[in-house]
Amino acid sequence: MRFPGLLLFPILLGAQDASQAARAARQWRESHQQAILSEFLELLSIPNVARNLDDMRRNASYIRRMMEKRGIKTELLEVPNSPAAIYGEMLTPGARQTVMFYVHYDGQPVEPSQWSVTQPFQPLVRDGRIYARSASDDKAPVLSLMTALDAFRNAGIALRSNIKFFLDGEEEAGSPHLNSILSGHKDKLAADVWIFCDGPVHQTRRQQVVFGVRGSTGLNITVYGPRRELHSGHYGNWAPNPVVMLAHLIAGMRDEDGRIKINGFYDDVEPLSESERKAIAAMPDIEAGLREELLLGRTEGGGKRLEELITLPALNVRGIEAAGVGSQSRNVVPATATVSIDIRLVKGMDHRRALDKLVEHIRRQGYHVVTTEPDEATRLKYPKVCKVAVREQGYNAVGTGSRRWRRC
Repeated sequence: MRFPGLLLFPILLGAQDASQAARAARQWRESHQQAILSEFLELLSIPNVARNLDDMRRNASYIRRMMEKRGIKTELLEVPNSPAAIYGEMLTPGARQTVMFYVHYDGQPVEPSQWSVTQPFQPLVRDGRIYARSASDDKAPVLSLMTALDAFRNAGIALRSNIKFFLDGEEEAGSPHLNSILSGHKDKLAADVWIFCDGPVHQTRRQQVVFGVRGSTGLNITVYGPRRELHSGHYGNWAPNPVVMLAHLIAGMRDEDGRIKINGFYDDVEPLSESERKAIAAMPDIEAGLREELLLGRTEGGGKRLEELITLPALNVRGIEAAGVGSQSRNVVPATATVSIDIRLVKGMDHRRALDKLVEHIRRQGYHVVTTEPDEATRLKYPKVCKVAVREQGYNAVGTGSRRWRRC
């Protein structure tokens, strides 16, 4: 069991001797592995889907106990009908800088029937791996940071910076209340630098520091067919099939190489600088090994490498829902079909303008667009009706420096 974040933590915090701190963290982890694992498994056993507020309160209570045991002063930053953000601070007398660590403690929605090795909130250690929802994204950094503090205290290593912690309780739900929390607690959340402990492990398994994140927004699109499901033997190829309609609509948004076909979608994208291109070229080439690990016979992007492609916007189909397949399939023309889409944005783009362009694209395909369930008169009047429901508030890409990196 490894916690790579332990080695990054002391260097970024400016401990007196970074190599000494790294050794202390490694030695503590090796000698206390069972206790660390037990605490982690208990945390993972608490369900953490953001919409289930009672579960999120249990998570917040457990994490606060973890933090306060390490001497971190904690507070819940709350807004109505939302999981609380957990704030923590360790202030050092005479410190001249403040470092804020961001982690989120909610996890993605889960379907237990799709878990074959274990249940999502019944953590299992098997072949050196931990199987549980949020075991990596994003509860692992919570434990890593706490374990690093244990190691430093044991080794007598004093920190020279103020440390703050911000634990988001609804990141996987799009953080719709984040702006209000940040604006309501500006002074408390002030810091010289925010470090986001949420992102992919580099394929070389080496530590990495990234200097920005792509923006994001998401929506559901529902296309309507007949009032109710119809027998395909009686009405097939007469009643419009919303699944087919939706497939054509999606195909018109992006090509097989991932290039977005929506008019003007790339107009606001800031091009990479020469120094950014050189930095990408200097990164380890992991394409062949990554394709083998993921069983990919091809990749999108027309031959461009992953590091360059994530500096461009992406339109991703998260899932499609309509009627049934396999043992649930029936000989019907479905009544509706819905697709969930997330859009990743890069520097220069605005999430509202991106959505506006997508909706205008749908209209150009002949659809009448509504934002609520269409009534009977609307469905009879227009040949093609589409409901667009924005799922997430959305946010723009951010980064450090005048030439900002984009990384998801």
